Order: sequence, then structure tokens, then C-alpha cells
Amino acid sequence: MSKNTLLVFGTDPAPRLDRISGKANLVFADEETLPDLLPTADALLVWDFLSDAVRNAWPGSGPRPRWVHTASAGVDRLMCPELIASDTVVTNARGVFDQPIAEYVAGLVISLAKDFPGSWELQRQRRWQHRETRRVAGTRAVVVGSGPIGRAVARTLAALGVKVDLVGRTTREGDPEFGRVHGSSALWEPDGLLGVADWVVCVAPLTDATRGMFDARAFGRMKPDAYFINVGRGQLVVQKDLTDALIDRAIAGAALDVFEEEPLPEESPVWDVPNLLVSPHMSGDTIGWRDALAEQFMDNFERWAAGEPLLNLVDKRLGYVPVG
Repeated sequence: MSKNTLLVFGTDPAPRLDRISGKANLVFADEETLPDLLPTADALLVWDFLSDAVRNAWPGSGPRPRWVHTASAGVDRLMCPELIASDTVVTNARGVFDQPIAEYVAGLVISLAKDFPGSWELQRQRRWQHRETRRVAGTRAVVVGSGPIGRAVARTLAALGVKVDLVGRTTREGDPEFGRVHGSSALWEPDGLLGVADWVVCVAPLTDATRGMFDARAFGRMKPDAYFINVGRGQLVVQKDLTDALIDRAIAGAALDVFEEEPLPEESPVWDVPNLLVSPHMSGDTIGWRDALAEQFMDNFERWAAGEPLLNLVDKRLGYVPVG
């Protein structure tokens, strides 16, 4: 029996695929060679998940991989009409980043509530300036995105004593963990969730329905002492509207781990926006995260090679793995 050809896009650093190296013909591609190699592959591992190369090179007709796995939770950099319409199945790295991102968000909430950035700046200036800070317990968070990452964020914040409202695409009653998952319309209703939150945390997938959802209207509905945190995708936020809200002190502050353009250019004015904490798309990247991604893929590869159902099967039209 001939071996399947596994095409790996991205080698910086190369994934450790020792467990399947003898079970498949491994071929590696970069952006230049990808278009020619895609039609030769049975399966594709998108290791460089920050590139748009797969979307740009996907063949409109003819031979193509039967399975694509991306080493990321989001699939927005991957999807194109031709891939969506094809019979190629797509899986993602759901599960690897859930708790690390939840811990990162909890750290941001504590840091902003206790003004750690202010303490570090005063220390740098050798200034002894007593302040009062906010309690975290008893505050209210709205977590937008009800997938595994959003649920882990909500669970971790709840452990700190935060009252959490979880928001998904549609309303769901009887959730075994949170009771009710609010539909996205609950953000915009009179006396809606945006207006009562102390923390608005965005972890939604990037789709046509969510692109630019946090704009001037959204920030205008938030409380002046509320904070906004985005660990989802940069394009979920109209970046200028957020920076204008911070400059005008319409909200208390924000933390962004993702941006409209990445890396954030050195000359970008975003670096100097007051009360904005910037981090370089690292909220889910803990020590050993690449090994975890490789192990997850190898587990799924063995299922695929044996003809067994794949884990983390993406609904290509929705753009994410449906809950349940």
C-alpha cells in the first residue's frame, strides 16, 4: 500500500512529527513552492497559521488535499470560497490554547484592576505614590465567544469571583455549566450587556458576521470605567474606533493581544495610545505549545490514516467547530 503524502506548510521551527514520519511521505513547502505542491498532497498541515498563503494558493479545481489541519484555533486565514465549496475536510487546534488564554485574560484583569502597569512606571520613576485599586471579585464580565476558549475564560474569571455573561451566536438555554448562553443581540439591546460590563472580553471567531463588531457604537455603549480585552482576532475590532475611545477616555482602558496588522508596525500610533496594554499575539503560547500542537496533529493523522472520524472538524461555512 502506498503511503499518503503529507504536505507541511511552514518550518520555522519545523514541527516534530516523529510518530508519523515513517507512515507518510513528508513534503515541506514555503509560500513559493506551495501552489505547485498542493495538488500532489493527500493531507496538508498548516503549521504557519499566520500566513494567507494557503488561501491564496488553493486550487479551484483538480487534485487537492482531502484533509487540511491548521495548527491554530481560528481558520479565518485559511478559508476561501473554493475550499469551502470543496469536499476537503478541515480540522483545527481546538483545545490546545483554551486554558493558557484563559489564564492570560485572568492575568490581564488582575493587572488592570490592580494597576500593575502604573506601579511599574512609578517604580521606574522612583516615585512613591499611594493609590487605591479595584476589587476583582464582584465585578461583571461579558465574554464574547462561547467556544472552548470563551468557556475556559468564563470559568477562570468566575473562579476569581467575577459574575460572567457568556455570549455566543445564538441564545441557548439550559447550558450545563453557565445556565444560559446569550445570543449576540443581547449586547445591543436596551440595557444590554455592553452597558453593564466591567470587563468586555472578545474571543469570538472571525467570520463575516463578527468582522468589525467592536466599533464606535460598541465602545459608546460601554461604561466609562469599563475595560476591553481582545485575544480573538484583530479584525474583530475597528482599531481606530478603540484608540479614539481610549484617547477620549470613553472607556477606562484596554488590552490587545491581536491587531489589524501583525506584527504591529514600529511606527504605528497604537503604541502610544493611553491606557492600552499591547502584547504580540502571545496569549496562548506557553512553554511547549508547539509540541502540544504537533502531538494533537499526529493523533488526528493516525485517525485519518485508519479511516476513523477526525477530531475538531470545522464547519467550513460557519468558520469554526460547532459546540457539541
